[in-house]
Amino acid sequence: MMQIEGTITTRHERAGCIAASLKPDNLQSMTTVAEGDRVITMITGTQARSVIASIDDYLMNLAIAEDAFRRCSAAE
Repeated sequence: MMQIEGTITTRHERAGCIAASLKPDNLQSMTTVAEGDRVITMITGTQARSVIASIDDYLMNLAIAEDAFRRCSAAE
């Protein structure tokens, strides 16, 4: 069986907050951590279609988290 592994790394001013907001939506095949100004998410799977769907969902959740924190920061 084929094993697919990938890492998505993004930079954020409040990486810890972004990572914390993403973790509840992670599947068992995903791990998200904050390291400095980076959010690092590792995704694994055995079916390309499932991994692609997980990446798509993650990127949508990331965009929502970034937008929410941007709006909160602007309101402060």
